[in-house]
Amino acid sequence: MIFPTKIELIGSTLSILWNDNSENYFESEFLRTASPSAQNIGEKDIFGNQYGGQGPKNFPNVQILSWDFIGNYAIKLKFSDGHSTGIYSWQYLKNLKPSTLLS
Repeated sequence: MIFPTKIELIGSTLSILWNDNSENYFESEFLRTASPSAQNIGEKDIFGNQYGGQGPKNFPNVQILSWDFIGNYAIKLKFSDGHSTGIYSWQYLKNLKPSTLLS
């Protein structure tokens, strides 16, 4: 199981050191755009109808203010634009690359 051994904010970049000794660096704006929240990507009801997710897709100058751990599996980031509902699982962050936002 992948999990972080160290998380720190360096300027506007979130640095994550993983238990496999690899590292990821994410700019605040990128993580805000990649938020897996229903507000950001929407959600579907049982009939397949999409709700939400039509908001802005770029967030210039947004900053990470703080974060909370969600159990042993995720982190919830708090951004300067007030957004704080995305739960970023360790696996989601480990696999997150700029190309994943193009789909």
